[in-house]
Amino acid sequence: MASEMTDTGGAAALPQGLSGFARDWTADRQTFHVPWGKAMMWIFLLSDTFIFSLFLTSYMNVRMSTRVPWPNPSEVFALSFGGDPIPLILIAIMTFILITSSGTMALAVNYGYRGDRAKTAALMFVTAAFGATFVGMQAFEWMKLIVDEGVRPWGNPMGAAQFGSTFFMITGFHGFHVSCGVIYLAVIALKVLRGDYEASGNYEVVEIAGLYWHFVDLVWVFIFAFFYLW
Repeated sequence: MASEMTDTGGAAALPQGLSGFARDWTADRQTFHVPWGKAMMWIFLLSDTFIFSLFLTSYMNVRMSTRVPWPNPSEVFALSFGGDPIPLILIAIMTFILITSSGTMALAVNYGYRGDRAKTAALMFVTAAFGATFVGMQAFEWMKLIVDEGVRPWGNPMGAAQFGSTFFMITGFHGFHVSCGVIYLAVIALKVLRGDYEASGNYEVVEIAGLYWHFVDLVWVFIFAFFYLW
């Protein structure tokens, strides 16, 4: 039996038989020409999508099934600057910061593929600073709820007890992702600035970091819509 067959154009076809299968299996072949780093990041983000989807689905189920009145987010997350409380003002600023960071991250990827090391690193540092600001504002939001409002994971004086547990679980898990992203971006930015990718000219690692950051931003849009606007 011939180990290989050729098509009408004379090009080599797939190897036949068990020996051909073994050769294909042991060779580093790719069906789609996607770099392994990017493929692994997509797989990780897919698994994270399942987790966040379960969290938000559980939140909606708890909120629709409880008989105790659910606190009004516009009142719970209102801030006063000497006058009447402004509903969701802090959340609006946090959302603006995170969405803006997606723009700076996209620019960092663009300049990375252009080989502009200084602008790439600078934009990544700006993105990380936006993320750190977001986490700081989230910590302020938690402190206000815990200290001033008395909200706990097991209780809530403003209504349904499940409000505290779902809020701290979902926003805390997302805040952890943002915190990891800030460290991740800062490390990659330092390596870019140091010229670690200059020899190979491959700034794909910046794009991979951008995939993670855009995912974190997208998840926040869903949290904002389901938790703060509903």
